[in-house]
Amino acid sequence: MKTILELRKELDESKITSDELFKEANLKAHKYQDEFNSFVTILDEKKEEKSDSLLSGIPYALKDNFSTKGILSTASSNILKDYVPVYDATIYKKLKSAGALLVGKTVLDELAMGGTGTTGHTGIVRNPWNKNHEIGGSSAGSACAVALGIVPFSIGSDTGDSIRKPAAFGGVVGFKPTYGRISRYGLFAFASSLDHVGCFTRCVKDAAIVTDVLKGKDERDMTSLPDEDIKYIDVIDNDIKGKKLFYIKEITDPELYKEAGNETLEILNKFKETIKRCKKIGFDVEEVSFDEKLLKAIYPSYMTISCAEATSNNSNLTGIPFGPRGEGNNINEIMFDARTKGFSELIKRRFILGSYILQRENQERLFKNAQRLRRIIVDKMNELFKYYDAMILPASGGVAPTFDSEIDRMSDRYLILENHMAIGNFGGFPSITIPNGFVDGMPIGINITGRVFEDGLTLNIANKIEEELGYKGLIKEEYDV
Repeated sequence: MKTILELRKELDESKITSDELFKEANLKAHKYQDEFNSFVTILDEKKEEKSDSLLSGIPYALKDNFSTKGILSTASSNILKDYVPVYDATIYKKLKSAGALLVGKTVLDELAMGGTGTTGHTGIVRNPWNKNHEIGGSSAGSACAVALGIVPFSIGSDTGDSIRKPAAFGGVVGFKPTYGRISRYGLFAFASSLDHVGCFTRCVKDAAIVTDVLKGKDERDMTSLPDEDIKYIDVIDNDIKGKKLFYIKEITDPELYKEAGNETLEILNKFKETIKRCKKIGFDVEEVSFDEKLLKAIYPSYMTISCAEATSNNSNLTGIPFGPRGEGNNINEIMFDARTKGFSELIKRRFILGSYILQRENQERLFKNAQRLRRIIVDKMNELFKYYDAMILPASGGVAPTFDSEIDRMSDRYLILENHMAIGNFGGFPSITIPNGFVDGMPIGINITGRVFEDGLTLNIANKIEEELGYKGLIKEEYDV
């Protein structure tokens, strides 16, 4: 699958038509569905609006937690398995107006909670580079659809790393802009203070193109930001000489991972090689120290805040206004039966945790303390961003896990390396993952996180690093891995 810019050129030169592009994407979606399970719904009819946008006539996929009028929208949960919305999410409207062609709605971890791509009600999503490996989540199907070459871009949501981690595991680009840069009206809320809308693409420039179409103020979303009237595609090639990057010693020091295994050490070695190449092309890169207690607090703080907000946001999923009606002799029994049958065990555990956290006697000790830790971490980041333009780190501590993996991912050290990208959600910072080569035949990524509101600069930095590394538009068949 070619990039958006390559397809745009072919469309403009009449070498290909939008009908042919849609048909090709549709055929691929059906061809790979049984094997990889990217989609909940595949659309067989093209709906197109004419536009002069760069996305006009370009096929894409949309995560199934965005509202699409008249099209099944399940959030990959049994409780919404038959839900057909009566309104469109703002981003879906924008993409339609831009002439983009929706190929289908993609599988996610149920209600966007989870990072494995294994909890959706229609089954697990497999990694195109090796079917025995996860693609990650929660935006599993959206990542898979781009990694398979079905579509050149897809839309996801990111609450902790749900775009950027699957991008690393799938060998594609995953970008979430500044909090509020893209409207969330019509996104099924998970944790409202952390939720971001973003995209998967085959290169950084394509991420800029998609974000240019989606960004802007939306009167239906009070958290959305005014458009700063900058086209990111116009600034993505700016000179980066003298721009300052930092990485965190307590996350990247190989001496701290001697017991982690060769895979983690190889990822860290490749990261250090990438730092050298960043310096070669003109970046100033420095190592900084970050309080390890704060780094260890990222994951528990994230879980506390997200479970609490998810419990509140999903309290309407009772089987009364949405979902299959439960059985019972009164309203409480009906709701209890519907929620027991409608949610997976993982979701029920998170709702129980969230309810416990929100109990009056627990709020100060749990919820408010987690918010305080979040603020301390964000303040520390903002202090660093006074001097540095962006943070660069490995996107994960390993390649995509196998489905039967028994790696101890709950160790303190591994938790820091695996969960640091939630910092981008804590502070609403623009954050992007790009490919950084391969380990054991599987793709790995690096993550670049920039200052809030400076999405253009973050994309500009990522684009220059992508050009230097050369991992652009990865297709498995083209790499002897």
